[in-house]
Amino acid sequence: MPNMQGEGDPADLGVLEAAESLQARELSAIELVEACLARIEERNGGEPTFDGAPDAINAFVRIYADEAREAARAADAQLAAGGAPPLTGVPLALKDLYDAAGHPTTASSRVLEDAPPAQADSEMWARLRAAGMVLIGHTHTHEFAAGGTTDQVGNPWDVSRSAGGSSGGSGAALAARMVPAALGSDTCGSLRIPAAVCGIAALKPTHGRLPLTGIVPLAWTLDHPGPMARTIADCAGLFNVMAAGAPDTIPVSPPPATLEPLPTTAGGGDRPLAGVRLALTDRVEALTIEDDVLEGLDAARAAAEALGAEIVQLPNAGWQTGEDLNTILLGDMVAHHVPYAAARDRYRASIRELLELGDGGVPIEAYVGAQMRRAELTAAWEAWFAHNDVDALLEPSVPMTAQPRGDGYDPGHLGGDGDPWIVLSSTWDATGFPVAAFPSGLGSRTGLPVGLSLVAPRNGEATVVRIALELERVLPRLSPTFDPARPGTARR
Repeated sequence: MPNMQGEGDPADLGVLEAAESLQARELSAIELVEACLARIEERNGGEPTFDGAPDAINAFVRIYADEAREAARAADAQLAAGGAPPLTGVPLALKDLYDAAGHPTTASSRVLEDAPPAQADSEMWARLRAAGMVLIGHTHTHEFAAGGTTDQVGNPWDVSRSAGGSSGGSGAALAARMVPAALGSDTCGSLRIPAAVCGIAALKPTHGRLPLTGIVPLAWTLDHPGPMARTIADCAGLFNVMAAGAPDTIPVSPPPATLEPLPTTAGGGDRPLAGVRLALTDRVEALTIEDDVLEGLDAARAAAEALGAEIVQLPNAGWQTGEDLNTILLGDMVAHHVPYAAARDRYRASIRELLELGDGGVPIEAYVGAQMRRAELTAAWEAWFAHNDVDALLEPSVPMTAQPRGDGYDPGHLGGDGDPWIVLSSTWDATGFPVAAFPSGLGSRTGLPVGLSLVAPRNGEATVVRIALELERVLPRLSPTFDPARPGTARR
């Protein structure tokens, strides 16, 4: 692992490590918050900006330093009194779609830059706040979450490259160790894409598991809130708090089953995956996949076999078509953006073009047909898992490593059908299956992170987390190296 500047710095702690230190009173919440704020000042590349400088990470839209310090002092008082919730004092960043009372939510868009402060917390932030977490700030999203690049954000591994999207700000903030935890969202891959190219972890839950209340939607029938952190263990710890309440009511899919808390530690031993049947499919063979990504897939496969898993190669059960994706995405998206019609010229070019595709609305018969085919695809994959007795499917999250940054908002760069960032990931939003996303190492050619996904049928969060925890134990942990002579920029 590359050396991190500031060895022993509290900002380098993960969620569970920080929580344990805080509960043991080995570290104070104010010390941890100050360390994260100092790290942001050191590595963000200056004050947050709308467009982002070419040499800056620019992970944040807004930073709430004074409020974070006040919350940290309150957390310390609660910790000193005893009986504090398990995540008390742990800092968190919210993707700029999540409402936080007293702060604006702008979706990284000029359209909402004059929006008044939110009157209430999003349900996800409310649950984490009740668990004692401290809000550091809002992170950048690809505008209105409608793309896979977040070009105003630089990748901490190489700021000339994309941090992925749409949760790119959260991914970059985690990779640069500015915060131990962040929230993102996933409509076509927006948790898993930044996780893959930034070398971090994310957990996309079963659709409907986590409520969307208080989150700016992209396409509400596809949207999934989810945790992001540097490890699957930390994601599981966050998820257990986020899922400790009622799920959403989603008309297009059945309610998720009740879950027990997810594991946060690996079982260990020589063959902890004995009895696990892990599948690879011909989806990978159907695409052009970067050699570094294939190398990372092979490394994870070998690790899983060494841990006792049975690996099988199977034909796939189907893909979501680009036409159906566009129909559902535009049908949901256009409805939300009707109130912003007078501000059409304030959208970035690619987002404006995407909305213009839906001008006049999406025909109801096309929308219903696409949702019906989505249900059929979900049933086909459910049957595939059952018939083949497969516990989880392993595949790359994206077919490439981080790409050059800068053109994701240009005309002609529409999300949806044909977007190479989502060619693998979007199927699992259509089916609503849970996915654990984690790094498998650095590509030997590019030196950039490679990310993989473990997929299970609906309600299979525990399955993908348990397998990912074991792989995480033996695969490399990743962190970029920062040049102290050039604050805010990273080097490979």
